[in-house]
Amino acid sequence: MKYYLIAGEASGDLHGSNLMKGLYAEDPSAVIRFWGGGMMEAVGGTKVRDYKGTAVMGATDVLRSLGKISRNLRDCKADILAWKPDVVILIDYPGFNMKIARFCHENGVRVFYYIAPKTWASREGRNRKLKAWVDKLFIVFPFEIPYFESREVPFIYKGNPLIDAVDNHKYENPSGKKYIAILAGSRKGEISHTMPNAVKMADELHALPEYADYEFIVAGAPSRSIEDYGKYIGGRDYIKVIFGRTYDVLKYAEAALINSGTASLEAALIGTPQVVCWSTTLLTALLAKYALRVLDHIKYISLGNLILDKLAFRELIQFDFTAEEAGKEIRRLIEDVPYRQRMLDDYARIREELGGSGASQAVAKAMISLI
Repeated sequence: MKYYLIAGEASGDLHGSNLMKGLYAEDPSAVIRFWGGGMMEAVGGTKVRDYKGTAVMGATDVLRSLGKISRNLRDCKADILAWKPDVVILIDYPGFNMKIARFCHENGVRVFYYIAPKTWASREGRNRKLKAWVDKLFIVFPFEIPYFESREVPFIYKGNPLIDAVDNHKYENPSGKKYIAILAGSRKGEISHTMPNAVKMADELHALPEYADYEFIVAGAPSRSIEDYGKYIGGRDYIKVIFGRTYDVLKYAEAALINSGTASLEAALIGTPQVVCWSTTLLTALLAKYALRVLDHIKYISLGNLILDKLAFRELIQFDFTAEEAGKEIRRLIEDVPYRQRMLDDYARIREELGGSGASQAVAKAMISLI
């Protein structure tokens, strides 16, 4: 069968690559065409467009990128019609993929949506569109089960694919020193809002005798270049950027400062003590604050905290995200042993809640059976 996958950012590339492995395992004659990145490309298939440069963050970034988004939508629609896949599989990236879902529905193309749009956090009106345009939704978090049941959106839940990705990785220490990890996000907007405070935090910690020998390792996002980080780091020899080894950077770090997103859940599954940060433009922050006030059931921004419905690790949001506060929390994660252990105990519960291994292949098998 012919499968057309669309992923628009780093996390989608990861999930897409694991799903592709499952599709090839369950359907040896599978032919795959995709929008994605290097991880999907390494599995096989034909890449139509790389996601690098396509991801945007927040209302202001979207407004600046309208022309590019419009061109990508036009090209994607034309390619789907020309290739005639048995199914289009949309992976997260809802701003783009919901438009493709509607197009496919209107043109009689079967649509599966993998990694559900986070309608439980914002834009709940999309649930009506999911019911109308998507043939089957595949969710990956246990707290989504009662939510989508209550909204009467048909779904399938087979566990979370990150467990396989984390457990199957071959780890290797990226440094000969003790270090603190910095994950600033995969989008330019995220990096521009995270790196200044992260670098200032590193400066303040490096100035302390007990942290003078520490390194600070920035896990470079695959869609970015050294220039995206270097302009913030300057000539500081105690801050390094390493690309393509995010899991390694997390595994051996004493603690991590992480921009809110998939990386925070990956850190929890790997076992890295963390503090999450999130900062954006004032306009986007106000819109987000309004959305969360309307959805009063949303208490946290991090997936791990949402899974446990408690604050397993701190979240420094917008004006609370300062170099001083981030540094104070990093020190506590390293120096306060009982505090650190409580977080690791919560990590074990997060892993337990997400279920066992084999999620990607189980999803692939379910998709094939539906077709």
